[in-house]
Amino acid sequence: MRLAKVIGNVWATRKEEGLTGLKLLIVQPIDVDGTPSGSSLVAGDRVGAGIGETVLVVGGSSARKATDRPDNTPIDAVIVAIVDTVEWEKAMRQTHPEDAAGRGAAE
Repeated sequence: MRLAKVIGNVWATRKEEGLTGLKLLIVQPIDVDGTPSGSSLVAGDRVGAGIGETVLVVGGSSARKATDRPDNTPIDAVIVAIVDTVEWEKAMRQTHPEDAAGRGAAE
């Protein structure tokens, strides 16, 4: 799994039958501190992610399994989680937009 930031949408009115009904998003892989890491890619969305959210992306055979579609579905990356917080080395960082703005946090 990789951390990534959703940076855009892809609209395809005509696509391979196995991708029908699957929302496609552009994601930018990131390091734990939020720094971009590598090239952006297109990923299928299974969790309702939106632009600006930090997500977990799986690839390869794990991506195909995450779609609940036939094994021959042509997909290399799937978003499987929306990340609320990343914690590392005694530092905590809020990654969900509502939390960062002070909304949606427990009071």
